[in-house]
Amino acid sequence: MPTPVLSGPQYLREGLKLVLSPGLRLFVLLPLAINLILFVGLIGFAVQEFNGWLNALMPNPDGWLSFLSWILWPIFFVLILLMVFFTFTTLANIIAAPFNGFLSEKVEVVVRGEDTFPPFRWGELVAMVPRTLGRELRKLGYFLPRAIGLFILSFIPGLNLIAAPLWVLFGIWMMCVQYIDYPADNNKLGWNEMLAWLREKRWQSLGFGGSVYLALLIPGVNVVMMPAAVAGATLFWVRERSGSAVTTVQP
Repeated sequence: MPTPVLSGPQYLREGLKLVLSPGLRLFVLLPLAINLILFVGLIGFAVQEFNGWLNALMPNPDGWLSFLSWILWPIFFVLILLMVFFTFTTLANIIAAPFNGFLSEKVEVVVRGEDTFPPFRWGELVAMVPRTLGRELRKLGYFLPRAIGLFILSFIPGLNLIAAPLWVLFGIWMMCVQYIDYPADNNKLGWNEMLAWLREKRWQSLGFGGSVYLALLIPGVNVVMMPAAVAGATLFWVRERSGSAVTTVQP
């Protein structure tokens, strides 16, 4: 068996195999499609608005200010890329919360060996929306005051030297909280009880959160790793909490 801190990457790796298996692909593709459509729509809207702003600023495309468009458009696209990079994970987690809770529920059915190909039912998904969105707001309430505190710490001379490593450590912890919460919530474990359990499994939690943190930093890869993190967190839950045997599903 791997040491506690090394079990985290193993859960994420196995979670990726699970979400690529035929019985679970549908639960992954649907939220990914919704997120991609949303971001494409938002980017298209931003491009249209920016183009309108440029036309208002420079009504004569052959005028002496026309050279500015060659400068402003690249800057605009760089800003769009930065916006997508820094907001994709946050927005995708909020939008995909019901899907992630649903995916976690189905993954748990599979890893406990109850059903290899769980059915997709819209009614089950819709019923999870209020609870999962409420839980996402609870995570946001947990995250914001601590993030604000670290932000303030970053501007205090002397103390700001420890701000950067604390940001990384907090980010790793939040990745674990973010994804372990889905199976915990499905199993009716309260928020404070879930946090207390993660602290008991501190090294396993940090190992899992660290592997997810690194994977989600990679543009493009993060699109696939988000559902893999949900599946990996569910494996974490089943193995670390109940000690149940896990069924390995080949992609």
